[in-house]
Amino acid sequence: MATDHDPCVPLEPPHTDARGAIQPIVDGDFKSAQLITSVAGSTRANHYHRSDSHYMFVVSGSFDYYWRPAGSDGPLEHIQVETGELVFTPAMVEHLVVFREDSAFVNFSDQRRDQPAYEADIVRLQLSPADAPAG
Repeated sequence: MATDHDPCVPLEPPHTDARGAIQPIVDGDFKSAQLITSVAGSTRANHYHRSDSHYMFVVSGSFDYYWRPAGSDGPLEHIQVETGELVFTPAMVEHLVVFREDSAFVNFSDQRRDQPAYEADIVRLQLSPADAPAG
């Protein structure tokens, strides 16, 4: 079951000169940003947000990103996300992240991410990569 949500966000080309490069990542009205590190084989997310949307920019490493509309019993969709790539998760999209190697990403959220606000916005799930079609 395909969704209207394509999590891949193409990046603009970097601005380069003799000093180096500036890579635009994302423009927006954000209320929170976090640098998140994860060890190989670990999982994160396994939930959906009632109102928060967020971008994840991979600084190092890679992960498998799984998603489907909140409340769906259909299979999870899946992409592999690599260093230098950006993915977007809108509100009401179930998502699971499985880290293929030690990784770091910056998360840009449109809602506050203090722990009480975060917990009030998420619905925890028990998703599994086995819920995605083989392929």
